[in-house]
Amino acid sequence: MKKDDKVNNKPVKAKKVRSKTAVKGDISLWMFVLPGLILTFIFSYIPMYGVQIAFRDFNPRLGFLGSPWVGFKYFIRFFESPYFVTTIKNTFLISIYSLIAGFPIPILLALGLNSFKHKKYRKVIQTVTYAPNFISVVVMCGMLLLFLSPDAGILNKILSFFGIAPINFMGDKSYWRHIYVWSGIWQSMGWNSVIYFAALSAVSPDLHEAALMDGANKFQLIRHIDLPSIMPTAIILLIMSCGSILSVGFEKVFLLQNDLNKSVSEIISTYTYQVGLVENNVSYSAAIGLFNSAVNAVMLIAVNKIARKSSGISLY
Repeated sequence: MKKDDKVNNKPVKAKKVRSKTAVKGDISLWMFVLPGLILTFIFSYIPMYGVQIAFRDFNPRLGFLGSPWVGFKYFIRFFESPYFVTTIKNTFLISIYSLIAGFPIPILLALGLNSFKHKKYRKVIQTVTYAPNFISVVVMCGMLLLFLSPDAGILNKILSFFGIAPINFMGDKSYWRHIYVWSGIWQSMGWNSVIYFAALSAVSPDLHEAALMDGANKFQLIRHIDLPSIMPTAIILLIMSCGSILSVGFEKVFLLQNDLNKSVSEIISTYTYQVGLVENNVSYSAAIGLFNSAVNAVMLIAVNKIARKSSGISLY
């Protein structure tokens, strides 16, 4: 029996030795990962202690633990609020619109630039498309308000030249979503195409040369070589985009928002700002934010599972 135990323990000991050796061999890699893990733990996981504010009637003088526990009171209040349907609908519509319209454009831009033979002109196009990403949100919104002004806006000047009456674009709610989404696409499409362009640079030139020798044209090269090579990257980014479906940025919406378009521009983040900072109802705003995060987490898990089953590609 003792001999058998020794024999049976040998594979276990061998595995332990190999795992220790692997860890020691990758110590340099761990040194690169460690700062990111520490920062993530400090700034992402430790603040989760404050999530309990959503379940308490928070009073700064009493602190987290001293404030009375109210359970799901503020969640129920949000679900019964007349703003619940409006904010969820507006946030969801903006996110879906941005995803459907904006997700394919960086892919098409990267594929087009990759097949562009003239490197000089390609660099010019890349610079032109990358540059808007470095415009701050405040400046971007100021440009939109200036260009679309019903009095002095350049677009209305052009319309007036053709005898068309000026349009208050920012005051007409039918235009607001289009302005928000397409200005965002213009600003970010170049930067978002970088990761696809990097993935395309890993494609072996031998594949293109072999396809050209077989008589393939540019469209066939893109369809059968380039596009399949970036599909794993595109699927991962799509999963991450769906995981933030209700996380529409606050700054741009808030700066473009006014009383005339508020029925379509009031989203979860702006409503959270209103009740949390303006009305000083911290617990209520925390409950709304936690609900938002929970929906995003569920969407991320669901889309990741669907992607894993359909394509074999997933985050984990």
